[in-house]
Amino acid sequence: MVSVSSNKPLSPGRPVIFGEVLFDRFPDGSSTLGGAPFNVAWHLQGFGLNPLFVSRVGHDPAGEQVLDALRQWGMDSSHLQRDAHHPTGQVEVTIESGQPRYAILPEQAYDFIEPPDIDVADFSLIYQGSLITRSPVSRNTLDLLCKQPGLPVFLDVNLRDPWWEREAVMARLRQACWVKLNDEELDTLLGQKLSQSGIASAAERLCASAGLELLVVTLGANGAWLCTPEGARYGEPVVVDDIADTVGAGDAFSAVTILGLLSGWSAGVTLQRALQFAARICRQRGATAVDPGLYDTFMQRWRDE
Repeated sequence: MVSVSSNKPLSPGRPVIFGEVLFDRFPDGSSTLGGAPFNVAWHLQGFGLNPLFVSRVGHDPAGEQVLDALRQWGMDSSHLQRDAHHPTGQVEVTIESGQPRYAILPEQAYDFIEPPDIDVADFSLIYQGSLITRSPVSRNTLDLLCKQPGLPVFLDVNLRDPWWEREAVMARLRQACWVKLNDEELDTLLGQKLSQSGIASAAERLCASAGLELLVVTLGANGAWLCTPEGARYGEPVVVDDIADTVGAGDAFSAVTILGLLSGWSAGVTLQRALQFAARICRQRGATAVDPGLYDTFMQRWRDE
């Protein structure tokens, strides 16, 4: 397994992004496409990585909207499964104290993802969130993929009550190569309220005990910590004066972290670039951007640095 700090790229294969796609429904009646895996896949497509997105939607108008969005963005939709018995996913989103809160409906199409017919040798890594493991069908499919040799796991921890259990999440964490979570999720998994000064040492201990190549703890407006076996480093926050909402900021961060892994960036470079892009997403409503120029601008800036 390869650490981001090694400055060596992974295999040149495409990333597999496995998990939910859904509509975030806001209090004002508006809605946006979402789901952490979908958002990550969307950003990686914008950055030119051509991810394989494996998910499932209903045979309903919302499912058609998802399929149309993928096609319009140029994404590979060959493994977006259709479900005649379960609806396309929906989540009710509210904003409390500047942070999104989610009411996630049960028995959605993404809970029933069937094993895809793919050759893992063609791919570099598999991204998964923790929410997708709430259903035995999708969980079993994910287990089949993650057991394949040569396909390391990037785990994005998303603790959404009541759809998680601590021991199950910790087991997933120990099976992963790279993990991203926020400070509240770290508190919850460790069963204690950490001070800002205590986060780094706790993250280092967790990184070591789980045998991880990389552990990132995002701190919202306070930046992020990135831990590797060589130690922890702090990323200063990027100030955003005109925040629209913070929905999807963590997914933007994950996408750039994966981009850094696949590009061989150093830990420090990856951390700062992930913070930059996450801050930019906070300036818009919703978790994804439809302007290819946004991604081109970041890529050109990073190439010139």
